[in-house]
This record gives sequence, C-alpha cells and structure tokens, in this order.
Amino acid sequence: MTLYDTIVIGAGPGGMTAAMYAARSELKVLLLEQGAPGGQMNNTAEIENYPGYGTIMGPELSMKMHEPLEALGVENAYGIVKNVRVNSDGTKKVTTEDAEFDTKTVVIATGANHRHLNVPGEETYGARGVSYCAVCDGAFFRNQDLLVVGGGDSAVEEAIFLTRFAKSVTILHRRDELRAQKIIQDRAFANDKIDFIWDSTVEEILGNEMKITGVRIRNLKTDEISEREFGGMFIYVGLDPMTETVLELGITDETGWIITDEQMATKIPGIFAVGDVRQKDLRQITTAVGDGAHAGQGVYKYITENF
Repeated sequence: MTLYDTIVIGAGPGGMTAAMYAARSELKVLLLEQGAPGGQMNNTAEIENYPGYGTIMGPELSMKMHEPLEALGVENAYGIVKNVRVNSDGTKKVTTEDAEFDTKTVVIATGANHRHLNVPGEETYGARGVSYCAVCDGAFFRNQDLLVVGGGDSAVEEAIFLTRFAKSVTILHRRDELRAQKIIQDRAFANDKIDFIWDSTVEEILGNEMKITGVRIRNLKTDEISEREFGGMFIYVGLDPMTETVLELGITDETGWIITDEQMATKIPGIFAVGDVRQKDLRQITTAVGDGAHAGQGVYKYITENF
C-alpha cells in the first residue's frame, strides 16, 4: 500500500495551499475531498478582499487555486473521511467510506458548516424556502420578499447579493447593530431594497404544504411576537467545526474547534490543522492560505526530522 508523506483532508483554500507547499518540497501528497475544490468559496458570489484580484467569483478563485496542484504531482481522491488513527510506528491511517490510506502526516482542512437556528419549521422547509447559500439558491427567489438572519459579514454580503433577484431583502439581527465590516454595512444601508429588523430572533418558520410563507418573530427587548410574510429565508448565524471524525484524537476544544500552535501543529505529532476548522478569531480566505503555508512547511520539517 502507498505510504503518502501527507494527506490533506479538505480542498478549501487552506488545504490546497498546504498541499501546494508540501508538493513543492517534493513530498508525496494526497488531497482528499468530498466535493468540488474550494470549500465555502464555491458558495460565495464575489470575493473582494483577496489580494491580487479586485473582485473575483468564488468558484473561479477555487479553480485558480486548484489548477497548479496537478502539475506539482498532487494526487486527488474523493471520499467522506470516517476516522483518522495513529499507528504504532507513528504513521497515520485515514479511513473513508470505501478506502484506507496510510501517511506519515495529516493536515485537517475540513472547514466548518453553517449553524442552524434549530427552530420549528427549519427542517421541514429545508430546500423549500430555507437556505444557507445565497449564491446557490438566490436565483430561485426572483421578485420575492426575502429574509436574511444574521448580522456578520456573510449575512450582510449575501443580503446585498440577493437584491439582484429579490423584490426586497430584510436583515433580521438579534442585536441593535451589525457585526459586519463597516464598508459592507455602508453598502447595505445605502441599498434601497434592504430593510432591517433589530433586537429580534426567529421563533418559528411558517409555511404551507409546498413552501415557506413567513416567520414568527420575537422582539428580545419587548418580548412582542409578530409575524411577517417572506417567500424565502437565508440563515447566516455562525459556523460549527466539521471535526466529528477527529474528536477521538482529543485535539479540539470543548466546542469542537481544533487547537494548534502557530505552526498549525496539533498536540499529536504529525497531525496539523488549517483554515476554518481551527480555534482562531478570524476566518477568511487569506488567513486560511497563511495557515496552509505554515502547515506545508511544518509537514516537511516533521518528516525530515522523524523519517
């Protein structure tokens, strides 16, 4: 069986950068992914804060990052990882649904998933008006009144994007001010199609047998309950780490984020983590790329010192 120098689990910007740096050090690299390269970038309409590009579509940047890897000899495989184990000789075994891979090191770049509201109706109307990806689903809601839940960068950016299709977009936030960067806030406040509901949460998602028809809202200051009609809603209330398959390794904090040092190394020698899955303050494409560079170099250093 092939023994890889490193297996990178996840082909987001952090994972692809780690694979590139490791491959440039002439290591044998496997990039293991369960979908298209790019991760959350594929769900982003326009990226404006990646150096070197004024504005670029998320899927386009994903492909530009992935293109050089083949020339560097990075192998690609697809599969859902079930677990990662440490062998008695210090190598690692990565098990997917239908295959096993042996490797000297592992880079975990599995990212994070959009958090759910966990309110009545959310599961019922999933794919019937409730969405977590404006880029994926926005065009299905032309000329409708839409609700965006959240107040961070993603929520406000996607609300602006939805105005291309929607009749109107309402941003509902549990606080009385947005958390998004000021430049993004200013664009939203200047957009005639965007309205705001402050200090409120969604109590229930309402609908008929076919689709969502509106939401029941609670004002957190007055406790008043109201109902509003919407043809669709998009939820951006935070992220949860995709670390279920590595929890047994004991490398996460109490909420599931992977703990690393500044070189992206976990407490298990030879296991690194990069990008959104890490315990850190800022989750951006640029920070994920920086993580990947550190991890790629860390993999090379670990292998030269231990094998």
